[in-house]
Amino acid sequence: MPVSSALPKSAQQWVSVITLAFAAFIFNTTEFIPVALLSDIGQSFNMAATDVGIMITLYAWVVAPISLPIMLLTKNIERRFLLMALFTVFISSHVLSYFAWSFDILLLSRIGIAFSHALFWAITASLAVRVAPQGKEFQALGLLATGTALAMVLGIPFGRMIGEAYGWRNTFALIALGALAVCMTLAKTLPKLPSQNSGSIKSLKDFAQRPSLMMVFALTVIVITAQFTAYSYIEPFALNIGKLSAAETTALLLIYGGAGFIGSYLFGKYGARFPKLAIPLFTAFLALAMLLMSAASSSFISFSCLSLFWGIGIIGFSLALQAKTLNLASDATDVAMAIYSGLYNVGIGGGALLGGIVSVHLGLSSIGIAGGILAVFGTIFAAVLVTRRDFMGTGTIQK
Repeated sequence: MPVSSALPKSAQQWVSVITLAFAAFIFNTTEFIPVALLSDIGQSFNMAATDVGIMITLYAWVVAPISLPIMLLTKNIERRFLLMALFTVFISSHVLSYFAWSFDILLLSRIGIAFSHALFWAITASLAVRVAPQGKEFQALGLLATGTALAMVLGIPFGRMIGEAYGWRNTFALIALGALAVCMTLAKTLPKLPSQNSGSIKSLKDFAQRPSLMMVFALTVIVITAQFTAYSYIEPFALNIGKLSAAETTALLLIYGGAGFIGSYLFGKYGARFPKLAIPLFTAFLALAMLLMSAASSSFISFSCLSLFWGIGIIGFSLALQAKTLNLASDATDVAMAIYSGLYNVGIGGGALLGGIVSVHLGLSSIGIAGGILAVFGTIFAAVLVTRRDFMGTGTIQK
């Protein structure tokens, strides 16, 4: 049943947005949980942690090409029903992860999760904007980012603790149980949402005639590749280069994720007020954080301060690019977000692959420099983007 009509309309809208934020928490927890479990999974299958990193690359590169086709195939389906269907695939795939008897089966289960992930992020940002109270679209996106931040603050470190104490399989089992609870809550709280402004294959031709939108897509690939060149291997980096203990590594992930709340707050409060500042500023945060990664790893305190700065940067950047995509493609939001999600995952997969190559040939200590140099290029690109005449689009996020 939907939320009771006795609630004020605005309260019902916020319940729906918050429920979607919890869903975002679940999906982002499972996407990045291998980052915190690489060493444990590797030991289970007698593999090096850097070899297990293929889990991150495969997941991302399944999401990347499938995001747009799966969105187009489901563009006329009512959105609440679609969410229930994709959660069914998501939960079933996690059950397979728990029982995986070989690394290949584990990869197969991650492919199922990746399919549901691709569809979830193709439709969710625009749904959150649709159900949010009028004028609160940036705050709705901020709540989705809070779900992402919670995944880093609670999901990833807690998943690591569960994995260390009870084995990595139980981490995936716990995610499945959490997803079941969220799915049941969504079924009761989210209103029926007919497909709206989803766009079609013809939208691609229109997008090609919007230079700023094309530059946003390109910037997404550049900066997210840079980000995951370093972040994909932060756990083995902290343990082997920073010489941190397992407890300190978990604390580092908590600090990094907690910084996401700050980045989300800053974007929600100032994103609309300073629309040309957010993208280059947060990109510069990322570049500086990665360039200083090796130097800061000499102590837990300095590495923690860097992680705080870094976490603010990635959440702020992701929110700013997401909002700008919705702004520049308000007539075909689902198509645009499918492309954005797909390209974001191209960056994740490319970064994990590049980070692995850098680790093998230059050493694990070089991942920050490699990612930082790429992010510097991204910062320059972002500065050019915001000076374009067509950058502002409509100036708002359209429902």
